[in-house]
Amino acid sequence: MSNAINEIDNTDLVFVFGYNPADSHPIVANHVINAKRNGAKIIVCDPRKIETARIADMHIALKNGSNIALLNAMGHVIIEENLYDKAFVASRTEGFEEYSKIVEGYTPESVEEITGVSAQEIRQAARMYASAKSAAILWGMGVTQFYQGVETVRSLTSLAMLTGNLGKPSAGVNPVRGQNNVQGACDMGALPDTYPGYQYVKFPENREKFAKAWGVESLPAHTGYRISELPHRAAHGEVRAAYIMGEDPLQTDAELSAVRKAFEDLELVIVQDIFMTKTASAADVILPSTSWGEHEGVFSAADRGFQRFF
Repeated sequence: MSNAINEIDNTDLVFVFGYNPADSHPIVANHVINAKRNGAKIIVCDPRKIETARIADMHIALKNGSNIALLNAMGHVIIEENLYDKAFVASRTEGFEEYSKIVEGYTPESVEEITGVSAQEIRQAARMYASAKSAAILWGMGVTQFYQGVETVRSLTSLAMLTGNLGKPSAGVNPVRGQNNVQGACDMGALPDTYPGYQYVKFPENREKFAKAWGVESLPAHTGYRISELPHRAAHGEVRAAYIMGEDPLQTDAELSAVRKAFEDLELVIVQDIFMTKTASAADVILPSTSWGEHEGVFSAADRGFQRFF
């Protein structure tokens, strides 16, 4: 998240996209309610009438799979009606001309059938978002665990930059994570292409720095594999073993049959967990683990605030 969770209280507009805070993050939901009490407008964009939609000023019930079309149409309206923050765009962004050309063809009328949302609603939502003094975008797993996830996040972020809603209080782009301490795991480098602190593997100076810090001669120049690549890599012998800790892909992965096949192709599967999960049941080796109450550490919240436990 670019802003602290408690800043939601004082925003002028909350744009909730593909996310049901009342179900998945009650604390965030309470702050959305506080914002509403303080006079904020609420726009909810979700195919379902989720709990947060009940307090919304506007509920956009778009069709599944039409995220990009809707967001690009909103960008089209903001540029067409000169509602964008020209000073911010000129001094703090890049690629405005390219973005303008992309959204030029996404008139609200042209995406009505694709999105199931009327041109009037699209224009209203774009005007509400662009005219707010501060606007916070919230999204969750409904966006990121979807085949359009990356492009949807880019489109949402483009709207924030277009309207100058970055780098100031009670605004920003705010992905709310799906699991406890996901933010902390990413911060410490549990990603295939970065070291701790989001320092990219591809840069030689980063590899040299971490090799020295970790007391090794050198580190590989290539990035690791993403979890979604495991079935394909295992089938071709590029991954021969997996060490899985605190994760249950045989229960939670979107393509369970592909994961089961990957486990058959792997020579060794090691699982470390506090529960006998479905994945642990299929492992060659099971290692014990400790719960949060049995060791020391730090929880990092979605807004990057942290709390030590011991």
